[in-house]
Amino acid sequence: MGSSSNHHRNRWNSVLAVAAATAFLATACGSGSGSGGSGSGGGSQTLTYWASDQGSSIADDVKVLTPELDAFTKQTGIKVKLEVIGWNDLLNRVLAAATSGQGPDVLNIGNTWSASLQATNAFLPITDSVMTQIGDTGRFLPGALAATGAPGKPPVAVPLYSLAYGLYYNKAMFAAAGISTPPATWEDLVADGKKLTHGSQWGITLEGASTPENAHHAFVLSQQQGGDFFDSSGKPTFDTPQNVAALKQYIGFMGTDKIANPSDAEYSNGTEAVQDFATGKAAMLMWQAAGASLAKYGMNSSQYGVVPIPFPASPPSGGKHVDSIVAGINLAVFAKTKHQDAALKFVKFMTSKPTQIALNKAYGSLPSVTDAYTDPAFQIPDDKVLQGVLAGSAAAMPPIPQESQFETVIGAVMKDLFADAASGKAVTDQVISGELTQAEQKMQAGG
Repeated sequence: MGSSSNHHRNRWNSVLAVAAATAFLATACGSGSGSGGSGSGGGSQTLTYWASDQGSSIADDVKVLTPELDAFTKQTGIKVKLEVIGWNDLLNRVLAAATSGQGPDVLNIGNTWSASLQATNAFLPITDSVMTQIGDTGRFLPGALAATGAPGKPPVAVPLYSLAYGLYYNKAMFAAAGISTPPATWEDLVADGKKLTHGSQWGITLEGASTPENAHHAFVLSQQQGGDFFDSSGKPTFDTPQNVAALKQYIGFMGTDKIANPSDAEYSNGTEAVQDFATGKAAMLMWQAAGASLAKYGMNSSQYGVVPIPFPASPPSGGKHVDSIVAGINLAVFAKTKHQDAALKFVKFMTSKPTQIALNKAYGSLPSVTDAYTDPAFQIPDDKVLQGVLAGSAAAMPPIPQESQFETVIGAVMKDLFADAASGKAVTDQVISGELTQAEQKMQAGG
């Protein structure tokens, strides 16, 4: 997702409890199935739109989105009631809406959740006839379109913002350490990270308490190791040597390599690691399209470079050339909306070329439609790197109904392991294996 861009964090059993306990919240906060109505003369409608927090703050999102929503209202006469929801709360809110049947008309979802939310039947299937109302399927990036639901079924969303992970590095810090090129292998990254770690400066920064960030990196590193978290039938296969190695590598940046600040174990809100990189507290950052966020913290694009996430110097047998998830934000219509035609007009507007250019420029993300790439803003070197990753070396998270449960369970395991590493406890293969076994049992019980 972005799930960008970026962060829900509760364990799955907690998510279900919260979804049930807070179902009233979705009703109280502008339900699309009851909030729209006729204005004076009976001609106007009001859509409720839940937007994910893509900017540096919710206030920043409101500032970015409001002119576009006003333009939509001017074009169509349809008003839009905006609510921006932080990533800490978005999945819980969406699940509560799905459970209660009371939700917005249109909403953003992390694209990695698509198959999970599809299974709730709470969202309008984007059939061929619905897609015709929105626009031509061929406009959307194929990789982004693939992350909109389970294979063989009509998707439940369309891509809105596309994202990929890249490795950001501070040029001046690398030069000061005598490092002439950014790392292309994990071995180089660790060696560089040690040279870059001294005093109050760290080699790399990460968000160790962010469940989606943790799960995304676990998936990518498992793919590089030749592993998987699910077999072909969708059964969880967590406790494998490949998955143990993947988690050990990522936790090891803090625990054994000591190139990440132990305080990163508490970072979770999608801004702390970016801010540490932007303010010179760390020399490297693995992030989804961070340029716009870095600029908000005063770091300009001449101060950093972006390269693909590294690979092992000697890939293990079966290792895959994957260095990112197919990340991004999708736009979905609530199935019980009383304003389906208006909602689809809004989806068409949000995925139109002008709106895609304006919003992705503002957020530093990549358009999800091909015709928007004619804009010079998406021809800069950093974006070209991320476009190349999306086109050639990114893989979709498992397109199964349990995917969001996987993110919460594995992400929480890694959060606990980071806490252990920060406190000086040894995170051994045996410790990781035991945690993965328990996580697999939770998945089986929850599934």
